[in-house]
Amino acid sequence: MGAKRLAAVLVTALLAGCAPATAATGGPVPARRAPEGTYAVGVRTFTLDPGSARPLAVTVWYPAEGRAVAPGRFPVVVYSHGLDSLPVLHSGLTTRWAAAGFVVAAPAYPHTRRGAAHFTRADVRHQPADGWRVIRHLVRLDGRPGDPLAGHLDVTRFAAAGHSAGGFTTAGMFTSGRSPRLRSGVVIAGGGLAGSFAGPAAPMLFVHGTADAVVPVTVGRAAYDRTPGPAAFLSLLGQGHGEYLTPGRPGFAQVLATTTDFLRWTLYDDPTAARRLPTDAHNPALTHYTARHTP
Repeated sequence: MGAKRLAAVLVTALLAGCAPATAATGGPVPARRAPEGTYAVGVRTFTLDPGSARPLAVTVWYPAEGRAVAPGRFPVVVYSHGLDSLPVLHSGLTTRWAAAGFVVAAPAYPHTRRGAAHFTRADVRHQPADGWRVIRHLVRLDGRPGDPLAGHLDVTRFAAAGHSAGGFTTAGMFTSGRSPRLRSGVVIAGGGLAGSFAGPAAPMLFVHGTADAVVPVTVGRAAYDRTPGPAAFLSLLGQGHGEYLTPGRPGFAQVLATTTDFLRWTLYDDPTAARRLPTDAHNPALTHYTARHTP
Protein backbone atom coordinates (compact mmCIF):
# COMPACT_ATOMS: atom_id res chain seq x y z
CA MET A 1 0.00 0.00 0.00
CA GLY A 2 1.43 3.41 -0.97
CA ALA A 3 1.97 6.13 1.60
CA LYS A 4 -0.90 8.28 0.27
CA ARG A 5 -3.30 5.33 0.19
CA LEU A 6 -2.32 4.32 3.73
CA ALA A 7 -2.88 7.86 5.00
CA ALA A 8 -6.31 7.92 3.38
CA VAL A 9 -7.25 4.62 4.98
CA LEU A 10 -6.12 5.86 8.40
CA VAL A 11 -8.23 9.00 8.12
CA THR A 12 -11.25 7.03 6.92
CA ALA A 13 -10.86 4.53 9.74
CA LEU A 14 -10.67 7.19 12.42
CA LEU A 15 -13.68 9.04 11.02
CA ALA A 16 -15.71 5.84 11.15
CA GLY A 17 -15.60 5.67 14.95
CA CYS A 18 -13.64 3.48 17.31
CA ALA A 19 -15.73 2.36 20.28
CA PRO A 20 -15.68 -1.41 20.96
CA ALA A 21 -18.38 -3.50 19.33
CA THR A 22 -19.84 -3.81 22.81
CA ALA A 23 -20.31 -2.12 25.44
CA ALA A 24 12.38 7.76 36.90
CA THR A 25 14.25 6.15 34.41
CA GLY A 26 16.06 3.43 36.28
CA GLY A 27 18.59 0.72 35.61
CA PRO A 28 17.77 -2.85 34.65
CA VAL A 29 15.60 -4.74 37.10
CA PRO A 30 16.47 -8.43 37.60
CA ALA A 31 14.35 -10.88 35.62
CA ARG A 32 11.62 -12.58 37.58
CA ARG A 33 8.75 -14.94 37.08
CA ALA A 34 5.28 -13.42 36.69
CA PRO A 35 2.85 -14.07 39.52
CA GLU A 36 1.02 -17.37 39.43
CA GLY A 37 -2.70 -17.54 40.10
CA THR A 38 -4.87 -14.44 40.23
CA TYR A 39 -5.41 -11.49 42.53
CA ALA A 40 -8.57 -9.78 43.61
CA VAL A 41 -8.91 -6.48 41.75
CA GLY A 42 -9.30 -3.02 43.26
CA VAL A 43 -10.21 0.16 41.42
CA ARG A 44 -9.68 3.87 42.02
CA THR A 45 -10.13 7.01 39.97
CA PHE A 46 -8.45 10.40 39.97
CA THR A 47 -8.24 13.42 37.69
CA LEU A 48 -4.84 14.41 36.40
CA ASP A 49 -4.26 18.16 35.95
CA PRO A 50 -7.89 19.08 36.76
CA GLY A 51 -7.37 22.81 36.23
CA SER A 52 -5.57 22.49 32.90
CA ALA A 53 -6.83 22.69 29.33
CA ARG A 54 -6.56 18.89 29.12
CA PRO A 55 -7.73 17.31 32.37
CA LEU A 56 -7.59 13.52 32.34
CA ALA A 57 -9.95 11.37 34.38
CA VAL A 58 -7.96 8.19 35.01
CA THR A 59 -9.31 4.80 36.09
CA VAL A 60 -6.78 2.50 37.76
CA TRP A 61 -7.27 -1.22 38.31
CA TYR A 62 -4.74 -2.91 40.58
CA PRO A 63 -3.99 -6.25 42.25
CA ALA A 64 -5.67 -6.16 45.65
CA GLU A 65 -5.62 -7.97 48.96
CA GLY A 66 -8.68 -7.14 50.98
CA ARG A 67 -9.22 -3.40 50.67
CA ALA A 68 -5.54 -2.64 50.07
CA VAL A 69 -3.11 -2.94 47.19
CA ALA A 70 -1.53 -6.40 47.22
CA PRO A 71 2.04 -6.60 48.58
CA GLY A 72 4.79 -6.10 46.04
CA ARG A 73 5.60 -3.92 43.06
CA PHE A 74 3.66 -4.36 39.84
CA PRO A 75 4.41 -3.30 36.26
CA VAL A 76 2.00 -0.77 34.76
CA VAL A 77 -0.06 -0.82 31.55
CA VAL A 78 -1.41 2.48 30.20
CA TYR A 79 -4.61 1.58 28.33
CA SER A 80 -6.17 3.91 25.73
CA HIS A 81 -9.81 3.73 24.66
CA GLY A 82 -11.17 4.37 21.15
CA LEU A 83 -13.39 7.12 19.79
CA ASP A 84 -16.68 7.63 21.66
CA SER A 85 -15.62 5.16 24.32
CA LEU A 86 -14.64 5.07 28.01
CA PRO A 87 -12.19 3.08 30.13
CA VAL A 88 -14.99 1.16 31.84
CA LEU A 89 -16.11 -0.24 28.47
CA HIS A 90 -12.79 -2.11 28.29
CA SER A 91 -12.90 -3.53 31.82
CA GLY A 92 -13.50 -7.07 30.58
CA LEU A 93 -9.86 -7.06 29.49
CA THR A 94 -8.25 -4.57 31.85
CA THR A 95 -9.55 -6.12 35.06
CA ARG A 96 -8.21 -9.51 34.00
CA TRP A 97 -4.78 -7.99 33.38
CA ALA A 98 -4.92 -6.51 36.88
CA ALA A 99 -5.86 -9.91 38.29
CA ALA A 100 -2.77 -11.34 36.58
CA GLY A 101 -0.45 -8.94 38.38
CA PHE A 102 -0.45 -5.62 36.52
CA VAL A 103 -1.59 -2.13 37.45
CA VAL A 104 -3.69 -0.80 34.56
CA ALA A 105 -4.17 2.97 34.22
CA ALA A 106 -6.76 4.08 31.67
CA PRO A 107 -7.26 7.78 30.89
CA ALA A 108 -10.52 9.14 29.48
CA TYR A 109 -9.28 11.45 26.74
CA PRO A 110 -10.82 14.92 26.90
CA HIS A 111 -12.00 15.26 23.29
CA THR A 112 -12.55 11.66 22.12
CA ARG A 113 -14.24 10.05 25.12
CA ARG A 114 -17.95 9.31 25.16
CA GLY A 115 -19.81 12.39 26.40
CA ALA A 116 -17.00 14.85 25.61
CA ALA A 117 -18.30 18.41 25.48
CA HIS A 118 -16.15 19.21 22.42
CA PHE A 119 -15.70 15.87 20.66
CA THR A 120 -13.18 15.87 17.80
CA ARG A 121 -11.49 12.92 16.11
CA ALA A 122 -8.55 15.14 15.19
CA ASP A 123 -7.49 15.22 18.85
CA VAL A 124 -6.10 11.67 18.60
CA ARG A 125 -2.77 13.15 17.52
CA HIS A 126 -2.46 14.81 20.94
CA GLN A 127 -3.23 11.68 22.95
CA PRO A 128 0.23 10.06 22.95
CA ALA A 129 1.45 13.05 24.96
CA ASP A 130 -1.45 12.49 27.37
CA GLY A 131 -0.34 8.88 27.78
CA TRP A 132 3.12 10.10 28.71
CA ARG A 133 1.57 12.52 31.22
CA VAL A 134 -0.06 9.53 32.89
CA ILE A 135 3.29 7.72 33.06
CA ARG A 136 5.06 10.73 34.60
CA HIS A 137 2.26 11.16 37.12
CA LEU A 138 2.43 7.53 38.20
CA VAL A 139 6.19 7.75 38.63
CA ARG A 140 5.67 10.69 41.00
CA LEU A 141 2.76 9.01 42.73
CA ASP A 142 4.86 5.92 43.51
CA GLY A 143 7.05 8.09 45.75
CA ARG A 144 4.23 10.08 47.34
CA PRO A 145 3.93 9.26 51.06
CA GLY A 146 0.45 8.18 52.04
CA ASP A 147 -0.84 7.32 48.58
CA PRO A 148 -2.27 3.77 48.49
CA LEU A 149 -0.24 2.94 45.36
CA ALA A 150 3.03 4.37 46.68
CA GLY A 151 5.72 1.71 46.70
CA HIS A 152 3.60 -0.69 44.64
CA LEU A 153 4.39 0.55 41.11
CA ASP A 154 7.36 -0.82 39.22
CA VAL A 155 8.12 2.48 37.55
CA THR A 156 10.87 0.99 35.37
CA ARG A 157 8.37 -1.26 33.58
CA PHE A 158 5.51 0.29 31.61
CA ALA A 159 3.59 -0.97 28.60
CA ALA A 160 1.08 0.90 26.46
CA ALA A 161 -2.02 -0.73 25.00
CA GLY A 162 -5.19 0.44 23.33
CA HIS A 163 -8.10 -0.27 21.00
CA SER A 164 -8.80 1.48 17.68
CA ALA A 165 -7.99 5.20 18.12
CA GLY A 166 -6.39 4.01 21.36
CA GLY A 167 -4.27 1.64 19.29
CA PHE A 168 -3.08 4.55 17.16
CA THR A 169 -2.45 6.46 20.41
CA THR A 170 -0.39 3.54 21.71
CA ALA A 171 1.73 3.42 18.55
CA GLY A 172 2.26 7.17 18.80
CA MET A 173 3.89 6.77 22.21
CA PHE A 174 6.78 4.82 20.65
CA THR A 175 8.72 7.73 19.19
CA SER A 176 12.36 8.71 19.03
CA GLY A 177 13.81 9.89 22.32
CA ARG A 178 11.18 8.24 24.50
CA SER A 179 11.99 7.09 28.02
CA PRO A 180 13.17 3.47 28.36
CA ARG A 181 10.47 3.02 30.99
CA LEU A 182 8.11 2.17 28.12
CA ARG A 183 9.06 -1.38 27.28
CA SER A 184 6.33 -2.79 25.01
CA GLY A 185 3.03 -2.09 23.28
CA VAL A 186 -0.25 -3.80 22.36
CA VAL A 187 -2.10 -2.29 19.38
CA ILE A 188 -5.65 -3.62 19.05
CA ALA A 189 -7.55 -2.79 15.83
CA GLY A 190 -5.23 0.15 15.25
CA GLY A 191 -2.18 1.25 13.33
CA GLY A 192 0.67 3.74 13.35
CA LEU A 193 0.83 7.50 13.70
CA ALA A 194 3.47 9.83 12.28
CA GLY A 195 6.74 9.13 14.06
CA SER A 196 5.62 5.77 15.46
CA PHE A 197 8.08 2.95 16.06
CA ALA A 198 11.13 5.22 16.05
CA GLY A 199 13.92 5.10 18.57
CA PRO A 200 14.96 1.93 20.39
CA ALA A 201 13.11 -1.18 19.23
CA ALA A 202 10.42 -2.41 21.61
CA PRO A 203 8.35 -5.60 21.40
CA MET A 204 4.92 -4.95 19.86
CA LEU A 205 1.80 -7.13 19.67
CA PHE A 206 -0.91 -6.37 17.11
CA VAL A 207 -4.44 -7.79 17.43
CA HIS A 208 -6.86 -7.32 14.52
CA GLY A 209 -10.05 -8.76 13.07
CA THR A 210 -9.63 -9.78 9.44
CA ALA A 211 -13.11 -8.41 8.59
CA ASP A 212 -12.67 -5.10 10.42
CA ALA A 213 -14.64 -2.51 8.42
CA VAL A 214 -13.58 0.45 10.62
CA VAL A 215 -9.80 0.03 10.59
CA PRO A 216 -8.96 -2.49 7.85
CA VAL A 217 -6.57 -5.25 8.78
CA THR A 218 -4.19 -3.95 6.10
CA VAL A 219 -3.62 -0.89 8.29
CA GLY A 220 -2.58 -3.06 11.22
CA ARG A 221 -0.38 -5.20 8.99
CA ALA A 222 1.33 -2.08 7.58
CA ALA A 223 2.13 -0.94 11.13
CA TYR A 224 3.40 -4.43 12.02
CA ASP A 225 5.68 -4.35 8.98
CA ARG A 226 7.12 -1.00 10.12
CA THR A 227 8.15 -2.13 13.60
CA PRO A 228 11.91 -2.65 13.82
CA GLY A 229 12.02 -5.06 16.75
CA PRO A 230 10.25 -8.17 18.03
CA ALA A 231 6.64 -8.17 16.86
CA ALA A 232 3.67 -10.50 16.70
CA PHE A 233 0.34 -10.32 14.89
CA LEU A 234 -2.79 -12.07 16.13
CA SER A 235 -5.54 -12.19 13.50
CA LEU A 236 -9.16 -12.85 14.52
CA LEU A 237 -10.53 -14.66 11.49
CA GLY A 238 -13.69 -13.18 10.05
CA GLN A 239 -14.15 -10.81 12.98
CA GLY A 240 -14.77 -7.09 12.98
CA HIS A 241 -13.67 -4.12 15.03
CA GLY A 242 -13.76 -5.41 18.58
CA GLU A 243 -16.37 -8.05 19.40
CA TYR A 244 -13.49 -10.31 20.48
CA LEU A 245 -12.85 -7.95 23.44
CA THR A 246 -16.09 -9.00 25.10
CA PRO A 247 -15.82 -11.86 27.63
CA GLY A 248 -17.61 -14.94 26.36
CA ARG A 249 -17.47 -13.93 22.70
CA PRO A 250 -15.49 -16.01 20.19
CA GLY A 251 -11.82 -15.07 20.30
CA PHE A 252 -11.84 -13.39 23.72
CA ALA A 253 -10.10 -16.28 25.47
CA GLN A 254 -7.35 -16.29 22.85
CA VAL A 255 -6.90 -12.50 22.97
CA LEU A 256 -6.75 -12.55 26.77
CA ALA A 257 -4.22 -15.38 26.91
CA THR A 258 -1.99 -13.87 24.24
CA THR A 259 -2.00 -10.31 25.56
CA THR A 260 -1.48 -11.45 29.16
CA ASP A 261 1.49 -13.65 28.31
CA PHE A 262 2.93 -10.92 26.08
CA LEU A 263 2.81 -8.53 29.05
CA ARG A 264 4.27 -11.19 31.36
CA TRP A 265 7.12 -11.70 28.91
CA THR A 266 7.90 -8.02 28.26
CA LEU A 267 7.25 -6.58 31.74
CA TYR A 268 8.24 -9.48 34.00
CA ASP A 269 10.89 -10.97 31.68
CA ASP A 270 9.14 -14.30 32.14
CA PRO A 271 10.59 -16.76 29.60
CA THR A 272 7.86 -19.35 30.18
CA ALA A 273 5.24 -16.79 29.16
CA ALA A 274 7.21 -16.04 26.00
CA ARG A 275 7.30 -19.71 25.07
CA ARG A 276 3.51 -19.99 25.47
CA LEU A 277 2.76 -17.20 22.98
CA PRO A 278 2.54 -19.34 19.81
CA THR A 279 0.01 -21.66 21.45
CA ASP A 280 -2.00 -19.17 23.53
CA ALA A 281 -4.11 -18.21 20.54
CA HIS A 282 -4.07 -21.51 18.69
CA ASN A 283 -7.53 -22.16 17.29
CA PRO A 284 -7.49 -22.70 13.52
CA ALA A 285 -11.17 -21.82 13.27
CA LEU A 286 -10.77 -18.50 15.09
CA THR A 287 -7.22 -17.19 14.98
CA HIS A 288 -3.93 -16.99 13.14
CA TYR A 289 -0.69 -15.99 14.88
CA THR A 290 2.56 -14.89 13.26
CA ALA A 291 5.68 -13.45 14.84
CA ARG A 292 9.22 -12.37 14.12
CA HIS A 293 12.22 -12.04 16.43
CA THR A 294 10.22 -13.28 19.41
CA PRO A 295 11.25 -16.25 21.58
